[in-house]
Amino acid sequence: MTARLYCAMEPACTDPAKAIKPIDRKSVHQICSGQVVLSLATAVKELLENSIDAGATSIEIKLKEYGAELIEVSDNGCGVEEHNFQGLTLKHHTSKLQDFSDLVSVETFGFRGEALSSLCALSDLSIFTCHKSANVGTRLVFDQNGKIVQKSPLPRQQGTTVSVQQLFYTLPVRHKEFLRNTKKEFAKMVQVLQAYCIISTGVRINCTNQVGQGKRTPVVCSSGTSSNVKENIGAVFGQKQLQTLIPFVQLPPSESVCEEYGLTPADVVDGFYNITGYISRCDHGAGRSTTDRQFYFINQRPCDPAKVIKIVNEVYHSYNRHQYPLVVLNICVNSECVDINVTPDKRQILLQEEKLLLAILKTSLTSMFSSGVNKLHVNQQLTDVTGNIRKVSAEDFESPKTQQFNLSERGALAVSKLREAFSSSQRSMGSPVTAKTERIQAPAQRKLQAFFSASPKLQTGMSRTAADLSDVKEPVKPPQSSEDVPESDSGKGAISTSVSDLGFSTPELSCCISSDCMTRSPETPINTEEAESPAASDPPYVEAETPSRPPETDAADDNPAPNPKRLKMERLVKNVEADSVDEPVNVRKKTVPLNFSMCRLIKQMEKLKRQRQQKEESEMFRRFRAKISPGENQAAEAELRKEISKDMFSSMDVIGQFNLGFIITKLESDLFIIDQHATDEKYNFEMLQQNTVLQGQRLIMPQKLNLTAVNETVLMDNIEIFKKNGFDFIFDEDAPVMERVKLVSLPTSKNWTFGQQDIEELIFMLSDSPGVMCRPSRVRQMFASRACRKSVMIGTALKTHEMKKLVTHMGEIEQPWNCPHGRPTMRHLASLDMIDF
Repeated sequence: MTARLYCAMEPACTDPAKAIKPIDRKSVHQICSGQVVLSLATAVKELLENSIDAGATSIEIKLKEYGAELIEVSDNGCGVEEHNFQGLTLKHHTSKLQDFSDLVSVETFGFRGEALSSLCALSDLSIFTCHKSANVGTRLVFDQNGKIVQKSPLPRQQGTTVSVQQLFYTLPVRHKEFLRNTKKEFAKMVQVLQAYCIISTGVRINCTNQVGQGKRTPVVCSSGTSSNVKENIGAVFGQKQLQTLIPFVQLPPSESVCEEYGLTPADVVDGFYNITGYISRCDHGAGRSTTDRQFYFINQRPCDPAKVIKIVNEVYHSYNRHQYPLVVLNICVNSECVDINVTPDKRQILLQEEKLLLAILKTSLTSMFSSGVNKLHVNQQLTDVTGNIRKVSAEDFESPKTQQFNLSERGALAVSKLREAFSSSQRSMGSPVTAKTERIQAPAQRKLQAFFSASPKLQTGMSRTAADLSDVKEPVKPPQSSEDVPESDSGKGAISTSVSDLGFSTPELSCCISSDCMTRSPETPINTEEAESPAASDPPYVEAETPSRPPETDAADDNPAPNPKRLKMERLVKNVEADSVDEPVNVRKKTVPLNFSMCRLIKQMEKLKRQRQQKEESEMFRRFRAKISPGENQAAEAELRKEISKDMFSSMDVIGQFNLGFIITKLESDLFIIDQHATDEKYNFEMLQQNTVLQGQRLIMPQKLNLTAVNETVLMDNIEIFKKNGFDFIFDEDAPVMERVKLVSLPTSKNWTFGQQDIEELIFMLSDSPGVMCRPSRVRQMFASRACRKSVMIGTALKTHEMKKLVTHMGEIEQPWNCPHGRPTMRHLASLDMIDF
């Protein structure tokens, strides 16, 4: 391939060198303009920023056909003076910068003078403006080079209106792609627009869209009377969203976090960053299933700080790993420490001391979330599921003292019942114990507890327990008969009760305490073999079987019986001489001659080199190189996708079944191993995905969804997909925004239930791929679970035609490489060409 490319280029290299000339100004203008305005979102953003920079307090954005036909932005700003008409749309003409040094202190959104000039090159642009000093407005029409081709006076109030028609029509490829993905581009534009609606306090921003000859539908709107960001959040996403937010509380970075980021105390500068904003609580249900509501600002400029976004989501996932937070964070820093002139859309911004910012965020978020874990928010009791204030009875306003008293009463009642139940169960399991017995047991029980908890040696604990039993002041006389023995004086009351009170009521524990152990002194060691296998003459002490034995005499303790094994060990030790321990060991060394030759070594090295070369040459013809290893799944899947097409599965020959779980197949000279359960599971999963229509459960009352205007539009445009997923809605076109759609039916399937979070997830997916059939993640989990249960299991013996059917199914599905849970379905096993028979 390289040689063919070289030959194709060789004739051009023989031509004489061409002179380097400048590109004509028109081509330069078109090239640069295409790099400044990249999408619908960029175009609307540039026009909106111009209006905000002009001091407007009311901005109207009107779109036709989702912006493909018309974008019109009107404001009540200061307007444009007549002497600035000529330079209004020329490249790099601006009133915000005089030289490069002014870039450090610039506070306006725009400053390069490229937006209007670029829009002229990409569309049909006209401007209708009236300065506060002018008596009448002026309408200006521009050509693609930014020059005025038409100028006419028209009455209007102070402000400016910019109209952009047929965006990107001068770039055919981009225009075709834009028309094909109009709704997707529209959704991205709304995401950008929401950021400016949130951060711009005191500015009313209203966006509408018109499709065909229909009426204008609202897209997003901010109040204009709000004095803070929180009110703007409520205006854009609804007041219910505010119930899930907590204000950001900035803290200095902790020592552990500073160590993690390599910060020294000198690096932690107080007041370098000032962070304000709001974030979702970490409670499950307070977050969102997607990242569609995360907005970051640096000095009130919307941006995409990748590292900041990552750290915020990582900390949130450590407390709520199934959801994403709504984030609105404004990072204020000295303008000299920021570089905003990085990319044309100004979304990428460079910061000084970025590690300090990350450390502050991690410490602050960790403190905020950890303090709110497992806490009940009492104010939520005053709202219903829709967030509205519910009616509260007089019982709900019970005083805290009364509530505390009731709680303590319930607790005392519960404890008393527990004690009663415990004591009754003890009486039912064992004989009653009198007060006299309890007085006798008390010291023995304390010593027995010490034996189980603190005594390091078994024999010491046993001897102390025996001594304690012998020290009881009330003597225990040997009974004359079993009938004369009082129940409280039996062995059952003396020892077994204390053991059972400690929770050791198993027969093994009672049997390990022999009478021999109870009579030994602390100095006498216990023979472990005897303890494990007690002799017939030394029967084990059995709980509640025999009466208590009288204490042994002191003479027995002074003259213990000799242990034969111990005496034998002592005799062995005496027979070993002290000098023989340190005596050196004589090792006999044997010398063997080694035949070595440099010629022989060189021949062997050359032989190994030839073998290695032959192996490398043979490896060049291998189609599959990835190993069967869990760590190299992606590499193996990439190979299979590249080398195997779906029609090849029907051509594979089934060799047989391996280990009742895998199918061995052959394609030409390559052997493959296929997981019979994983491949059948993936086939069943994709069939469920394609063909299952979930049945909806009708709700008693329609439920408000509080969706934004753009989300309502996405839902209306893809209503058939929602119905196939089991959701049904009613629409009220005359209702205000966020109240036009109501849910009337929810999908249910056995133990699986779905709700608003699944609707929002579907809307998010359909925003990127409108009209494409998709399922919420929880529906996919349900299908995966069902597919797993109905598939061929590991351990099932299969016939040849059954194995062939499973292999053929792999060529009929969309993604045959992994099961729904991520396990690989097949791997390349070996190449027969590489095997020497």
